[in-house]
Formats: sequence, structure tokens, C-alpha cells
Amino acid sequence: MPNRPYIYHDLTSSVCSTCLRKAEAKIIIEDNKVYMLKRCLQHGPEKVLVSTDVEYYKKCRDFVKPSEMPHRWNTPIRYGCPYDCGLCPDHEQHSCLSIIEITDVCNLRCPICYAESSPERTAWRSLEQVEFMLDAVVKNEKTPDVVQISGGEPTLHPEFFTILDMAKQRPIKHLMVNTNGIRIAQDRSFAKRLSQYMPGFELYLQFDSFEKEALLELRGRDLREVRERAIAHLNEFNVSTTLVVTLKKGLNDREIGKILAYASKQRCIRGVTFQPIQQAGRTEDYDPATDRLTLSEVRQMIIDQSDFFQAEDIIPVPCHPDSLAMGYALKLGDTITPLTGMIDPAILLEGDRNTIVFESDEHLRDKVFKLFSLNHSPESGFSSLKDLLCCLPRVVLPNGIGYQNVFRVLIMKFMDHYDLDVRSVKKSCVHIVHPDGRIIPFDTYNLFYRDEKEAYLRELQGERV
Repeated sequence: MPNRPYIYHDLTSSVCSTCLRKAEAKIIIEDNKVYMLKRCLQHGPEKVLVSTDVEYYKKCRDFVKPSEMPHRWNTPIRYGCPYDCGLCPDHEQHSCLSIIEITDVCNLRCPICYAESSPERTAWRSLEQVEFMLDAVVKNEKTPDVVQISGGEPTLHPEFFTILDMAKQRPIKHLMVNTNGIRIAQDRSFAKRLSQYMPGFELYLQFDSFEKEALLELRGRDLREVRERAIAHLNEFNVSTTLVVTLKKGLNDREIGKILAYASKQRCIRGVTFQPIQQAGRTEDYDPATDRLTLSEVRQMIIDQSDFFQAEDIIPVPCHPDSLAMGYALKLGDTITPLTGMIDPAILLEGDRNTIVFESDEHLRDKVFKLFSLNHSPESGFSSLKDLLCCLPRVVLPNGIGYQNVFRVLIMKFMDHYDLDVRSVKKSCVHIVHPDGRIIPFDTYNLFYRDEKEAYLRELQGERV
């Protein structure tokens, strides 16, 4: 009997990349890669690259932990995922990270912007609107893990610091600001004022490349000097910062190791987040079967290009293992010591929320004490590192070791209209707050719910009625 040229692995639902109508999708393994095969009755078949590492793709299923629910739902179930976002009762994960966009205005016009922000856009959220959105998060989460103030460019908002004050008045564990760094580079006093919001505060600083050509393609502007001045100001005041690298296949992905090495030497930097481009907003057409940069490719590039992390150190994040992977380490001077590979996966999967307690694993505890043997003994006790980032565990560390000793790498791969997997969408934990108070997964927000896109979604739903 003739054989298929692939192994049929799984069945899920997706959407047509052209019309966004729901489409059944097969997950197959072919030539040691994972693909999604789907077919739209109107627009025909599609083949989408999902993973370049079959074993890691399968491993992600071993990292699924019991779902953690928000304290309330925002929308009813009517049409089925992904058309009821808000969060609806069919969702399987609370908001690890809640994003509040306070403006559409930006001082850049990035060719890859998923929000299509620009200097020409004029929308500012009023303080009343921002307060409403903050309260929506608190009602859902009670004590939100991470809230990120974003845009556009949020530092341009005329009431920016008032908004930060409003956020700090609420029971938010960790407050972040997503920024391109231009304002910080231009104004040293701005960085100094930001430092006053610590602890429990962090910048999510755009940092894509050391090369002019790559920055022009990704951001439309050579930002090398801007980034250098911004980080100098943040180092001066030791403002906790994560570098955020938007990766495009064949453009800046060869710089991963160089960026990690640079980040490890900066006083203010706590780690690097790598985000392969989400094909939403201002992105060009391409072949989804060959041109995609997958999470597994980025993971392997980190391993190949960096001296810090091995394969066992970069693992799926249990709350959304398909789209998030992390490597967690301690930073002492110029020494980076990975910890993730030491952790028994059972602790990740069985712990309370995203907490790792070193005392619960004697082997890990002994290794941690050995790292600090010059300053600590087993009798010295522990203290909680209360600052946490999206989907990363709160770590219980020896006394005297604080947030400045954290260094981690995080891969965040957002799904788009090519690889949208409804099975996986239900576990999404990075959410955007809609101005009307709905809490919507980042993946589906940019496809269905941003600006005028929701009008088209309602047309699709009308068809189904």
C-alpha cells in the first residue's frame, strides 16, 4: 500500500489566512519538521511551518499544568473560539501579563508594527479610560501578576507619570512599560524619575539589532545611538530593564548571541525577550511553509550562539508551552549560572501558580547554596524574590540575593493568521485590555479585535447566524 509522505500527528482548528473563516487543520510531521495543513473552501489549501524540532514540539505537551482561571469572565460563549474573546468561559488560562495601550501615537513608523502606530495617529486614552482598564484587570485577577503599559509609544502620553501612579496604587505585583527608548535617551531626568517606581517596576526596551540595515528594515530608523544613550541612563539609575528583540528570519537572528553577551554586561538589564515577528499589521506577504521563524529555531539559535544556556536550560513555560519558552539564570558579576535545567519539571507543573520554592527540591537547594557558599550557609535562610515577570516563576533565593541578580531569556512566539491553533489559543496568557474592558489574547486581538478589524469579525459571525 502507498504511504503518505508525512506522519499524521494531531487535529486542531485554525483559520484561513485570507478570509479568517474557521478551518480544520492537521498537524503533520514531515522531513523532521512540524507543519499545519488546512483548507478553506473558498481559498484552498495552506501549509504552514510550525516547528523545526519535532521532539521539542512533543515535549511541550508534557509541560501542560492545570489551568488557572481568572476571577470572572468578560464575554459569553456564542460562536466558539477564537470569535468570543473577552475572556470567555471556554478560555483555559488567566492573564499572566495584561497589556494596557494608552495611546496610538508613536514617534516611529515601524514597518513591522502590529498596531500600525505612527506620528499621524492621534488617539490618547484619557485618565478615566486608563483607570477603567486598570480596574478591569484587577477585577479579573484580584492581584495581577504583570501589567504592561504600552502604546504606540506610552512615554509620549501627556499624563504618563500620572498613569504610572494610578497603576502603582493598585495591587499589581509587577508593573512594566513597553518603550522604544527615545524619550529615555533624550532626557536623563526622565530615566531618574522612572527609577523612583522601583521595586516592582521594569522597562520593556525595544532592542532589535546592532546593525543599521536591520534597524532601518525593522524600525525605519537607525536607532543605534538612541539605544546606547538610553541604556547608559538606565544603567546610571539601575532601572530594571528587559531587552525586547523582534526577530526576522535571515535579518537579525544571527545576532542573538551577541545581544545576550551585551545584555549580561549591563547593570540594569535583567534579561532578553526574543519575539519572532507576528504577521499582523504592517508585514509583507511571504511563504508560510518556508519563511517563518519558529520558536524552536530561536531556541536552537540561543543554544548555538550563546555560552550561557544549554538545551536543558530553555524549557516550555507551563502556562502556555506552545508559545513560550524560558531560560532562567543567576547573574553574579560577569558570571551567568543557568538554573532552569536544575529544576525538576514536576515542581514547575505542581507548584502554586508560577512559584518555584527551592526548599522543596533538596538537590536543587544544595546546588543553589553551593553557588553562594562564600556568603551563605544552609542555616542562613531564604527570602522571596517578589518581583516576577510574565510566566516566569517567583524564585525563593538565599538572603542577600535580589532582583539585580536575575538574568533570563524568554521566547514569546505569538500566533498569527497562518499558524493560529485554536487548541493553543485557549491557553494564551498574554492578554490585551480592550478599551471596553474585555481581556483578549494578544494573538487574537491583532487578528480580529484591533481597530476596524472587529467589524469584519462581526460580519463573519453574522454569516454563521
